[in-house]
Formats: sequence, C-alpha cells, structure tokens
Amino acid sequence: MRIVFAGTPAFAQSALAALHQAGHEIALVLTQPDRPAGRGMKLQASAVKQLALQHGWPVCQPTSLRLDGKYPDEALQAQQAIANARADLMVVVAYGLLLPAWTLQSVPRGCLNIHASLLPRWRGAAPIQRAIEAGDTHTGVCIMQMDEGLDTGAVLLQDSLAISDTDTSVTLHDKLAALGAQLVVQTLAQLPSLQAVPQPTEGATYAAKILKDEALIDWSLPALQLSQRIRAFDPFPGAHTLLRGQTLKIWSAQAEAADTASAAALASSANPKQINASTNVPPGTVLQAAGDQLLVATGLGSLRITQVQLPGGKRISAADWLHSQTGLQGLQLGV
Repeated sequence: MRIVFAGTPAFAQSALAALHQAGHEIALVLTQPDRPAGRGMKLQASAVKQLALQHGWPVCQPTSLRLDGKYPDEALQAQQAIANARADLMVVVAYGLLLPAWTLQSVPRGCLNIHASLLPRWRGAAPIQRAIEAGDTHTGVCIMQMDEGLDTGAVLLQDSLAISDTDTSVTLHDKLAALGAQLVVQTLAQLPSLQAVPQPTEGATYAAKILKDEALIDWSLPALQLSQRIRAFDPFPGAHTLLRGQTLKIWSAQAEAADTASAAALASSANPKQINASTNVPPGTVLQAAGDQLLVATGLGSLRITQVQLPGGKRISAADWLHSQTGLQGLQLGV
C-alpha cells in the first residue's frame, strides 16, 4: 500500500521501519518540527525524520494541522502534501499533534493508530508510564481505526504482554514498540478481512501527560506506590527528593513488605502523613544507611533504594554512593 506516516519519536520509528521492510511504499512522512535538544540545545530532527531522510522519503513538518488555527499556511501545505501523496491510508503513531477531521477523510482507507495500551484503558498521552505507575500487570498494543475522539476509535487488532516488576518506562517502551511494529504490519496484511470492534464503554481511563512536578517524591505514600512511580518516571522526569538541600534522584528501589498491623494503623491514624505506623518515625526518615543497605521509611512500609544520582553525576548504585556518605541514618529526606 501507499502510506502517509505520521509520527515523531523512536516508538514511531520502529513502526515506520517495519512498514518499509514489509514492502509498503512510504509516500509521505509527517513529523513534528525539529526541536532544540542536548547540552548545546541545537535543533535536532525527530527519530522518524532521521529515518525518512535516510530513505529519501518526502517529509512535512507542520507546527499544526488546524486550517483555522495559528498556523493555517503550514496546515494548508500539509493538506496539499497529503493530497499529492495519493496514499491508500495513513498510519499515525505518537505523532504529538491533534488530527482535525479533514485528516481523517484525507485518504481512502482512513487513519490507523498504533496505541500502546489495551483500550479503553489508558487513552491519552502517557499510557506506558501510567500503566507502570498504577501497578498494572499487563498492557499491550491496539491498532485502532481513528475517529474524532481521543483514542476512542474501533479496534482492528490487539495483543498483550506482561509488565514485570522490574520494567521501567524505557524497557516497557521498547517491548511495546516492537509489538506495535509487528502488529501494524499484521493488520495491513489482514485489513480486508478484519472487523473493527468498538471499544467497550466501561473501563476507560485517561493517561495524562507526565509533568515534571509529579516526580518529587511524597514520602507519605506507600512504599509500593513509590517504587512504581520511580520505575514509571525513568528516564523522564526522574523521581527525586531533597537531601541536605541537594536534589537526589532515585532511579531504582524496591518496596519492603508492610505488615497488616502497619496498614491498619495507617488507616486509623488521624494524620497518616506524620508517622510510619511500623517504625514510629516520620515518612522519609533514613532507617538504615550502612554497607549496601539504604532503607527509607514511607507512609506504609519502607523503600530499599538501590540506584541514585547527584546533580552533575552519573547513576550509581546506592552501595557505591554510601561509601562516600556519613550521618545519613536518622535524616529525613524531602525536607
């Protein structure tokens, strides 16, 4: 098929490469404008654009696709480029721009979207991170026929995979990118015989965009929830706390089991944010900081920290970091 492909990051690049390898013709690539990145803040092409340039595919980078928006000239140019491509369909993967109604009608077979969740759970911008943060045990990929709603279209094909208790957003991203690339090729091969199944009305959740201020650790939360957030926010924005006035990033940690009595005490406490029911110390207090053991009290249970990073430094094991630290035990993090 002749395809218009709309996508931006590495997740989308995997699908674009797979479509090309499967023999489909890439008639046009839509991707977001080059952005400043890196220490020098130089303009950098998206992962999708880099692949497109390697193969000589036409590239269009509008700031917006809204004909009635702030950039109507760019949107009009994109509309004309899509028309000139004479494609059969459009494949959209983590593009990052809203698609107005005219785009959905711009190609004969409509627009297909690769979404990294089992819809209707985790519609929206950050399904990978939110699934880890919520403690989901499974996720997957849906190939969806796009409509004007936010990830509400009927599903053509889907597949699932398990989320391990060590998965971060990086590792789960890579697994889902590979699954999505495989699934979209399979979908196009079976397209004439596939029946689009409307999403169920129950079970819909929204995966809001990850914000930087979410990564500040709230030690009053249960240890298990904090460990999930730490994995979800790796690599961006990176869970962090304050230690002696410095930012300490925490990249890896495991929750220590909280006993039933601790849970009951926390539930009945008039002010659960001010005491850890099992240790009788404020959440954020360093319980142990010796050898390779860095243990911190939380609102429920304790968190064993295994990888950290100081400003300007690299990620190192908590054990290595502890060799250069004194007087940590009894300190309260985050204050």
